[in-house]
Amino acid sequence: MDLIVAKFGGTSVGNGSRIKKAAQSVVNEYMKGNQVVVVVSAVNKTTDDLIGLSNEAIGDSLTDKQKAEIMAMGELTSARLFSATIESLGVKSEFIDPFNDLWPIMTDSNSLEAKIDFNSTDKNIEGIKNLTNQGIIPVICGFLGKGPSGEITTLGRGGSDVSAFLIGHCLDANEVIIVTDVDGVMSTDPNKIEEAELLEEISVEELRDLATHGAQVLHPHALKYKDPLISAKIINFDKGDLTAKGTRIVGPFEGELLKCVTLHKNPISLIAIVGEAMLKKVGLVAGLANELAENGINIFGISAGQNSITTFVEKADSNNAYHLLHHFVIESDVLSSLSLGRDTAMITFVSPDIIETPGIISDITEPLRKNNINILEISSSQTAVVLFVDWEDGEKAHKLLNEVLE
Repeated sequence: MDLIVAKFGGTSVGNGSRIKKAAQSVVNEYMKGNQVVVVVSAVNKTTDDLIGLSNEAIGDSLTDKQKAEIMAMGELTSARLFSATIESLGVKSEFIDPFNDLWPIMTDSNSLEAKIDFNSTDKNIEGIKNLTNQGIIPVICGFLGKGPSGEITTLGRGGSDVSAFLIGHCLDANEVIIVTDVDGVMSTDPNKIEEAELLEEISVEELRDLATHGAQVLHPHALKYKDPLISAKIINFDKGDLTAKGTRIVGPFEGELLKCVTLHKNPISLIAIVGEAMLKKVGLVAGLANELAENGINIFGISAGQNSITTFVEKADSNNAYHLLHHFVIESDVLSSLSLGRDTAMITFVSPDIIETPGIISDITEPLRKNNINILEISSSQTAVVLFVDWEDGEKAHKLLNEVLE
């Protein structure tokens, strides 16, 4: 007998026939002798509609507490509908919302971006286990939590995904199934490239990076609770079958590796190349990179401006790279000169929270300014910030940025 946590997204319960199809897929697994716990989102667009109504009616006077309570109505309704549909198919079910004594997910008092109290949640999950052992299918509101005073809280965007993986983790489930409106994870957006292919599997780290950079298939925060011993997959609600293949999510979430500050052990040299109207020259950066790649020289970074390109290579490779790029410059019709700069330290600040933390760049750079550490170059993505400082400042900058992370 397997214990399955099935999360149904808003589109998969978007109308009555979809709710019935979803409920039937759950009942089918139950009839095979498996235990099933359902996590359900609000019916498609309900939450956005409720927010719109609230803003129109109340405006700036709407408190966070009121907003959380209003937003929760979508999940409160869909859980009741789903549970009642299961019972109409002849199987016992019970909807579980934050007003229920069996509610498992406990949080802090932040109404709209609540942080999960994992220990309390892990303890409260026993009530859900008891229901499944009695042959009852619990239908749990996704997205919601309960604060210290019993108040409704919300887990933020993607909260239902978080709910599913968290509950699966605490229940020691055999499998977490995310039922959504796509067949699984594609090689790219099929709406943009028709040749996109369905991936049979994807690692947690790959999926987190895809989600962080805009893929809508799953919220990256949910993967923090992906237990390496629990199978997980994403399938399309159209199948009406929880055994459908979809895309399997493999591997653990290496959470500690995703928040770190690293100092590259060797000095990095800067090679600056200047010229006129460089950005208008097609293939210039590619040609530069190929010149170094063909000679086995790794590039740690490239920054381009209107009239200059800076390339970062290991100091050990810098002299060779300098001569190779000089040849590249004199062969070019838009480049005029280059110079080999001083030794620098490369520090990489990695955190999945970067994209959702306004002001994080200033948080990172301000301690360096206060300690008179000059930043020679900085680049950022949605998950990392890379800084280059003078080599002699590297250790101190590394220590200061670790303090920022903490």
